[in-house]
Amino acid sequence: MARGWESKSVEAQIESARAREGQQRVRLTAEQAAMEKKRDSLLLQRTRVLHDLEKCKDARYRKILAEGLAFLESQLKQLGWQPK
Repeated sequence: MARGWESKSVEAQIESARAREGQQRVRLTAEQAAMEKKRDSLLLQRTRVLHDLEKCKDARYRKILAEGLAFLESQLKQLGWQPK
């Protein structure tokens, strides 16, 4: 019987949890947690803008997206992000 993607996802989560069992967890301060949350949010927004840029054909909208991408990357750099 074939397994659905849900069971594969659950299995992957279980394996990931088992791999982390021996590792010590690092406690973040409230400020560090807020910075992590902001960074993650900016990275998600950056991913969406990059996706939209790939699909966009209108030159004016591409310009707006490029400016938005530059802004997001400047915000990320202030948080210590390094582009890959």
